[in-house]
Amino acid sequence: QVQLQESGGGWVQAGGSLRLSCAASKSIISTNVMGWYRQAPGKQRELVATITSGDSTNYADSVKGRFTISRDNAKKTVYLQMNSLKPEDTAVYYCHADGRGFLGFREFWGQGTLVTVSS
Repeated sequence: QVQLQESGGGWVQAGGSLRLSCAASKSIISTNVMGWYRQAPGKQRELVATITSGDSTNYADSVKGRFTISRDNAKKTVYLQMNSLKPEDTAVYYCHADGRGFLGFREFWGQGTLVTVSS
């Protein structure tokens, strides 16, 4: 069962924009911190941005001023608006959530969505 479902990835030219969405399934009762991580080929997974249930945000230095994270608590959905995309933003983007499922509090991960930025 997919507990975090991402959408919105794809191909874009440098300078373009994409918007990622991630919706938590009904098996996730509530979420605290939600966020996005990414993993480029041959590199480790890294933090992109996080947002708390109170809308406090945190960004990696490499995306500050270009990416915006937001969330809709009622829909248990987190978004990542990516502007001024660069080829180095190419990666698989993973949704992440700290939340409560039927078996208690734990981390949840999405399956990933590929973002490709061409020069």
